[in-house]
Amino acid sequence: MTDLMSRPPYSGQDNSDHTFPPYVVPPQRADRRWPRRVAGGAAVLALVAGGGTAGGVLAEKYLIDPPAAATAAGSTVSAATATATEGDDLAPIVAKVQPSVVTVMVDGAQSSSLGSGVVLSSDGLILTNNHVISEDGTVSVRLSSGKTVPARVVATDTTHDLALVQATGLTGLTPVTFGTDDSVAVGDTVLAFGAPLGLENTVTSGIVSALDRSVDTGTEKLTGLFQTDAAINEGNSGGALVDTSGHVIGINVAIATASESDSGSIGVGFAIPADTVVSAVKQLETQIS
Repeated sequence: MTDLMSRPPYSGQDNSDHTFPPYVVPPQRADRRWPRRVAGGAAVLALVAGGGTAGGVLAEKYLIDPPAAATAAGSTVSAATATATEGDDLAPIVAKVQPSVVTVMVDGAQSSSLGSGVVLSSDGLILTNNHVISEDGTVSVRLSSGKTVPARVVATDTTHDLALVQATGLTGLTPVTFGTDDSVAVGDTVLAFGAPLGLENTVTSGIVSALDRSVDTGTEKLTGLFQTDAAINEGNSGGALVDTSGHVIGINVAIATASESDSGSIGVGFAIPADTVVSAVKQLETQIS
């Protein structure tokens, strides 16, 4: 829901490395529209820009403060946390989380899209929004280091707008650690990670503005969402909303905009809560063959 604009394009050169200027939209893609539904005076916009381990075992490392020992074959999780309090520098949190946030790209015959994702396993299992990968096309994942690898969609959940993507040829990645919903309160400081408008490795800050919001984009209806004023835009879909302990408390999914013609962030964004995400991931893992 948060990443449906066409990915920032190019001026005629080969675009295989996805290094585009961030704001130029090619003529053939200029008429692409984002799904939205007007509600309460604001348009809700999905955020896509661009446009085999047992589930119960793998899910352990999504929970808050997991053990440092390996919880599944080929994956390890560190229990170390870098907690920030009011007035502290947030840079240590960014340094901890940024390597676990990726850019997810889909290149189709007629259009391309770009969103974000978070690392779930050391060998490249990635969580993103379903709307990020819903278009037909070749999927690839770009790490925060700039390395780009092929990927494939391995499981989807249209009800919660989530999907799993398996990147290939990767080892030694750092999985994210999920928090729990009962650790989240209105007013908490949060950081949003992703690739807004195709600008990869972007981090913004804000607070949790409200709990238990419902969103209808016209194509999807989601409930129980966190609301935040951390700036998120097209391209942030599937990225992480993180607390000051470096735990992922939500997956960015949608924003509200002021009108049909204005699509930028007005400080009203939404994220799927961690408890919902962890439960959905357990189900998604059962789809992996």
